[in-house]
Amino acid sequence: MVDLSDFPVSASLSLTWGNGAGPSYLIENRDGPLNLADVRVAWWRRVRPFVIDAAVDDQSRRAFAESETSQAVNGLLNSLSCPWVNPRAEDDAAHQKPWQWHTACDAGLQLPKTLVTNEPSSAREFVEANGVGKVVFKAFLASIEDWRETRLVEAQDVERLELVKYAPVIFQEYIAGVDLRITIIGRKVFAAEIDARESSYPVDMRMAIGEALFKQVTLPDSIERSLLDLQDRLGLHYGAIDMKRTADGEYYFLEVNPAGQWLFVEDRTGMPISQAMADYLGVLHDGER
Repeated sequence: MVDLSDFPVSASLSLTWGNGAGPSYLIENRDGPLNLADVRVAWWRRVRPFVIDAAVDDQSRRAFAESETSQAVNGLLNSLSCPWVNPRAEDDAAHQKPWQWHTACDAGLQLPKTLVTNEPSSAREFVEANGVGKVVFKAFLASIEDWRETRLVEAQDVERLELVKYAPVIFQEYIAGVDLRITIIGRKVFAAEIDARESSYPVDMRMAIGEALFKQVTLPDSIERSLLDLQDRLGLHYGAIDMKRTADGEYYFLEVNPAGQWLFVEDRTGMPISQAMADYLGVLHDGER
């Protein structure tokens, strides 16, 4: 395991080329030395930022140290010839929700009415058109350090819509129904229904995981084909996809997380997702796809 936040304080690297020999990509961290040139398959997940030594206290020098670390470490990782889950460039692009939504539409998936804007008047028009209490707003990225749940736009929020001028905000038609978490590994699809409708926070099932009801479900063939097509178009081997299914049986795509969690689904449904990931990494290690 290589934690990028260990560089350059707690981990070192020595990269060498020339003299007719193959490259050596040696790193040393808390687990000891490892030549990444020998790696056969890599799993790119839960990446954390580099951490600069506190002794470098000048801000411009800290920025320089981080930039130099980024050039060295990312250049190293891009030099590895092994397959990645997910490929790093595709993974980075797939985290961008506008690109996800564009690609999902091309793959034939249905989206809720969605607006991304930092224009207050556009936000007001969208809320008025769909109705107060029938629109959610949410952040593009949710980190452990800066996590925000999905929230309904209530009457008191309408007065605060002027604040969107400071940064783009996602506004989306609220779709009532059950949540679906669909984990895709290669061509294997694991679909779970997460019913949080009677929980303390039905707007965002992540806030009521312990109260929600879980069960394994089978997707319609057309939805599964579209999701696999989406993965192919995004260049992803792995994805944790969130969807909604209404009482009328309509399916709405919300997002795909290229590094999303699955263990909570496995624990509640018994689906062998961890084994599927281990098997898939093994297949890639052996040079098959």
